[in-house]
Amino acid sequence: MTVGHGFHAVMTAQPGRGDEVVALLLDAPSLPHEDCIVFLVSRSAADPDVVSVTEGWASRDAHAAFFAGPAAQAFLARLQPLLTGESQYADTVPVGGKPAF
Repeated sequence: MTVGHGFHAVMTAQPGRGDEVVALLLDAPSLPHEDCIVFLVSRSAADPDVVSVTEGWASRDAHAAFFAGPAAQAFLARLQPLLTGESQYADTVPVGGKPAF
């Protein structure tokens, strides 16, 4: 399957709660999803409370439909209280890459 839509988020956890954010993201109950081709969680080397998620989806519509659904909304409701400040979000257009894992 080809990645047709990318999404990147950078979030800051409440102080000392980066591990909880990472655990919640890695245990997301609605993933894997057939239209989510890439789901990568990472942390800042300088600040373990800064967490990034990079996603690759089959299409922009598939990404939007997934996050409009009840499972994703319930997940976001659990994630939000663990965060502080404004998260940064960016839609991207994938142009290529190589599997590294």
